[in-house]
Amino acid sequence: MYYLKTTAAFDSAHFLKDYNGKCANLHGHRWQIEAEIAGDSLQAAGEKRGMLLDFGDCKREVRALADSFDHALIIEKDSLRPATLAALQGEGFRVIEIPCRPTAENFAKLFFDSLKNTLPVSRVTVYETPDNCASYTEDAPCS
Repeated sequence: MYYLKTTAAFDSAHFLKDYNGKCANLHGHRWQIEAEIAGDSLQAAGEKRGMLLDFGDCKREVRALADSFDHALIIEKDSLRPATLAALQGEGFRVIEIPCRPTAENFAKLFFDSLKNTLPVSRVTVYETPDNCASYTEDAPCS
């Protein structure tokens, strides 16, 4: 099995509604997305001979995903009062609503699901800090 990894980072703010701790307050992170691509064989012919996939293609997809979340407030849908959300948007702030709590674990799955449409992704790891990360893969569960 061959594996490739590429990374891209973005800065954003979030908070965890109904959390009993510091993360209940609005704060920011420099998130890093690490995408792992897997495959059994390398390309046999053409300009990409000897490659699993062109690193440029991998980097482009992961960078585009990171850029789409960069410098935004990422919130769980319905976690802000409608008037608060409207006020933020009215001030021109970029707010991205997602269907889940904005945790590293949920980002790993969200980003995996997004990337699997264009890349043969096998695992996505999301670093919330340089020392803390969460990974998601669709590996078959142990029986």
